[in-house]
Amino acid sequence: MKLPGLTRRIGWFGGTTVLGAVVFVFAGIIFWGGFNTAMEATNTLEFCISCHEMEQTVYREYTHSIHFSNRTGVRATCADCHVPKDWMHKVVRKVQASGEIYHKLMGTIDTPEKFEERRLYLANRVWATMKSNDSRECRNCHSWEAMSSDAQKPTAKRRHRKGLANGDTCIDCHKGIAHKDISKFYDPEANGG
Repeated sequence: MKLPGLTRRIGWFGGTTVLGAVVFVFAGIIFWGGFNTAMEATNTLEFCISCHEMEQTVYREYTHSIHFSNRTGVRATCADCHVPKDWMHKVVRKVQASGEIYHKLMGTIDTPEKFEERRLYLANRVWATMKSNDSRECRNCHSWEAMSSDAQKPTAKRRHRKGLANGDTCIDCHKGIAHKDISKFYDPEANGG
């Protein structure tokens, strides 16, 4: 039995048949759904600490931070601080993260001791990125406009006003907010190098 409507060629879709176009569209939907599911699955806290390197080092530090437990009950997870929300920057970050898979396989930081040897290098890379993008991930939750200076201690209020006036970004002052504070070793010239 022939279905003439399905085998008719349509020029606006690369000269393919209607059936070919339908198959292409459904394949695209399935690919997109799988791709997006994988992107979101790799943004979970469970995924991030599935590597013992992270679970034994930075995750433990994070559990003692204000981003893990605080008076408001709002918890920021790894992805909130390390993965952009908008799609294009998120894809770029995920591609960059593929290099981290290489280092996982090579055992570059597979013990707490090896991690500590590379901590400053890794931190400098994160700090340089945050500086270059005006602390974009911080600003997903925090903004100058939403800050209530009345609720801040006098020192914080003064520093925030000064930072705003100077055009500072969050990471300029808050390098040790979720992990061990090694900011005294920060080298702005290193750029993660």
